[in-house]
Amino acid sequence: MAQTDVIAFGEVKADPKEPVEVTADALAVNQADGSAEFTGNVLIIQGVMRLSANRVLVIYKTDETGKRGIDQLEATGDVLLVSGPDAAEAEKAEYTIDSGTIVMTGNVLLNQGDSTLTSNRLEVNLTTGTANMAGRVKTILNPDGGN
Repeated sequence: MAQTDVIAFGEVKADPKEPVEVTADALAVNQADGSAEFTGNVLIIQGVMRLSANRVLVIYKTDETGKRGIDQLEATGDVLLVSGPDAAEAEKAEYTIDSGTIVMTGNVLLNQGDSTLTSNRLEVNLTTGTANMAGRVKTILNPDGGN
């Protein structure tokens, strides 16, 4: 098992309880399971967090009182996550709303200022403003600090 180090992600912590704004070219609702599929230039905005992708599937849940809410967002195709100055790209991202956790997989590229890291998996915790990378993490270190 590869060891992962915690790194900062975003300038401020995000609140997963904030409203989720979705913009897309098209929407298809599955009446059987109540899911919603957004396609074409999908943009998700929640507070300071921005998530864009070609396709986003919204999976809903119903609590014991009958209140309906978002359980998970599954984004695929040219996924880009931006929070403050930090940005991450991947093939796929799964955002679990209650935990405030986004797991990005497939050719992950993380840009933080002058630093770029790649890996197979990136887990971002929006509530703590931290991230973990795992699976052949690669970066280029500049011995002179980039000067």
